[in-house]
Amino acid sequence: MSFERPSSAEPFDVIAIGRSGVDVYPLQTGVGLENVESFGKFLGGSAANVAVAAARLGNRTALISGTGDDPFGRFVSNELARLGVDNRYVRTHGEYPTPVTFCEIFPPDDFPLYFYRKPSAPDLQIEAAEIDVDAVRDARLYWSTVTGLSEEPSRSAHFAAWAARVASAATGNDTARKALTVLDLDYRPMFWETPAAASEQVQRALGHVTVAVGNREECEIAVGETSPHKAADALLDLGVELAIVKQGPRGVLGKTKHSSVTVAPNEVDVINGLGAGDAFGGSLIHGLLRGWPLEKTLRYANAAGAIVASRLECSTAMPTAAEVADLAEQTAVEAVNV
Repeated sequence: MSFERPSSAEPFDVIAIGRSGVDVYPLQTGVGLENVESFGKFLGGSAANVAVAAARLGNRTALISGTGDDPFGRFVSNELARLGVDNRYVRTHGEYPTPVTFCEIFPPDDFPLYFYRKPSAPDLQIEAAEIDVDAVRDARLYWSTVTGLSEEPSRSAHFAAWAARVASAATGNDTARKALTVLDLDYRPMFWETPAAASEQVQRALGHVTVAVGNREECEIAVGETSPHKAADALLDLGVELAIVKQGPRGVLGKTKHSSVTVAPNEVDVINGLGAGDAFGGSLIHGLLRGWPLEKTLRYANAAGAIVASRLECSTAMPTAAEVADLAEQTAVEAVNV
């Protein structure tokens, strides 16, 4: 399969692969869907949201995904482009409709999700032959999520993309991993037959990546540990160079073989917490690409997540670099003054 090359000679800063679709969010909060009177329609899907967040911060970003041959699919593709994400790798798959996700909003910490992705979704129909291996190999950072491993042919496509990231030319080692190959441990139990099936595939995937990020429950699926430090150590033992464990109100832990950093969360009035992790991911990408110290990278990522948690929607709520810096540096000053 041939691919249109990027409009400039430079590779993408970021290529993400995974879920895209439409989020249908209630415009009334604190009530169940049965009592909601009006809704807003937004671009959604974890990988799509992360791609938008990274693009919003000034990174040249593309998404590999799939949509249905329907009006919602056209909305997803158009909205990605409008929000600064290159959509050339978003394929139209006619067999399944574009996924729709509803949520309920009960601030500050209850946000039930209802996924309409059965019997399958177009973003899980991505085939290995559809991966532009040159673009994936050359991207400065490659982002994938565990959800993409839940079904074939998407699973094989993910492993084909990771194979393209092997840095054998630089190291002479056929099993080497390319820097900034990130796995979001984004575990959604409704997409898997059993937790054990997810654990098996995540273990395979961790042999191909250099950065892993997830919360304590996702780390339990990945490595059987919920203690943040034990989970991080288990990820590092599998060859990951940077393990990031989100701890909710206890902040976020980042750990390498040589350093360990814990950053406290930001205090905000939460409206909808669903997009916070994706905003965290986009800002994490930004810091990793710029080679920031780990503490700054995590502090800015926390700030980005907090900003989106204080807003209703996800993709269109992603903050600018100036907004993230304002909150992150305010947090740093407050920490010093305590």
